[in-house]
Amino acid sequence: MSIFSLEGRVALVTGASSGIGRHLAGTLARHGAATVLTARREAAIAERAEEITAEGYRAAAVPADLSTPASAQQHAAQFSQPFGAPDILINAAGLNPRAPADNLTPETWAATLDLNLAVPFFLAQALIPGMRAKRTGNIVNIASLQSFRAFANGLAYGASKGGIVQLTRAMAEAWSPDGIVVNAIAPGFFPTELTAPVFADDSVADHHASMTAIGRNGRLEDLDGAVVFLSSRAAGYVTGQTLAVDGGYTAK
Repeated sequence: MSIFSLEGRVALVTGASSGIGRHLAGTLARHGAATVLTARREAAIAERAEEITAEGYRAAAVPADLSTPASAQQHAAQFSQPFGAPDILINAAGLNPRAPADNLTPETWAATLDLNLAVPFFLAQALIPGMRAKRTGNIVNIASLQSFRAFANGLAYGASKGGIVQLTRAMAEAWSPDGIVVNAIAPGFFPTELTAPVFADDSVADHHASMTAIGRNGRLEDLDGAVVFLSSRAAGYVTGQTLAVDGGYTAK
C-alpha cells in the first residue's frame, strides 16, 4: 500500500459545505478515507456527501454548529457514528468578517477567534482519545497568508490565523508523542466564499496573482497534494509545521 494511501482511515472535515472544506472532503475520499462532512448547512453537506458516494467513495454528512468551543465538544461524539472514530481531522471551517479596524466590535472579534482558533483546538481535544486508541492521528489546520502578513480589513481574521500557526506547534508538542501529527496548510488566494470580494474585482484578483512567483491565483485542486501528504503515513515524521500553498506569494 502506498504511504500516501488513506485506506482504512476515517477523516472529519469541518466547513465542508463550501470552499476549501467542500473540496478537500472529496479529495480525502478519493484517496481512500471514509469521510465525514460537517457544517451548519445541512442541505449543502448532504448534497456534497451524495456527490462523493455517487463516485463510489465513502462519505457521510453530519450537520453541526461548531461556532463555539463548547458546541464543538458537544458534537464530537456524533462524528464517530458513521464510520468510527476519526483519525484524520481537517479544521477548514472559518469566518472572515472583513471589518475595518475602527469598526471591529467585541462580538465580531469573539466570533472570529472562536471559530477560527478556539474551535480547532477544542474539537481536536475531544477527538484525541479516539486517535490515541488507534495509536495514530493526523490533524491539519488551515492557516492563511494572513498568518504571516497583514491585509486591509482583516484584523480579527489575521489575528486568528496568526494564532493557528502557533497553535499547530503547540498541539504538535502536546500530542505527537502519542503518534498524532499536527500540521497546517496556509493557502494563498483561492476562489471560495470567503475570498469572493477579491475575485469579484478583476483588478484585485490580478494584483494578487502578480504577487505570486508562479503568476496566478490558486485553484482548489492545487491543495490536494498537500492535504493528502499531511493526512497520510508519509507525514509520520512531520509535525508542528505550516506548509504554504500560495504559488510563492510569501517567497517574494
